[in-house]
Amino acid sequence: MVDPRASVTRECYATALRKASRRLTSLYDEVLAPAGLRSTQYAILAELADGEPVTINELARTLVLDRSGLGHSLRPLQRDGLVRLDKDVADRRSVNVTLTEEGRRRFERALELWRAAQERVVAVLGSPGADRLRDELTELATDDRLTAEP
Repeated sequence: MVDPRASVTRECYATALRKASRRLTSLYDEVLAPAGLRSTQYAILAELADGEPVTINELARTLVLDRSGLGHSLRPLQRDGLVRLDKDVADRRSVNVTLTEEGRRRFERALELWRAAQERVVAVLGSPGADRLRDELTELATDDRLTAEP
């Protein structure tokens, strides 16, 4: 097996991030599988867990997704009755996403599984390291300077 640390792309920030992302996504998908959710679907349910409707545009911004990517993830959740999509009464051009009762039950079941995945990450990186990684990645994900023209 080839050691990824010896890869010719080892200096590329994007490649390193994508490799780490695939590894973590695989962990969370595996751990969340008994709840019938993938990590992206869990993140959507978690954002809706407070019970307040959120527009598709707001949800996409929060998750740093484009609308089409979010729509792709919402379809199976809607099909399975976990979320509801409704036209906004104040602005008929907007669509609100709401967690259903079944969605809340699935989220609560998945929350315990998600916590187990979190614990595995902490076990590998240590609590300070895991927190630092999460904080730095969150900062990176929300820094508009990386997408703006130089």
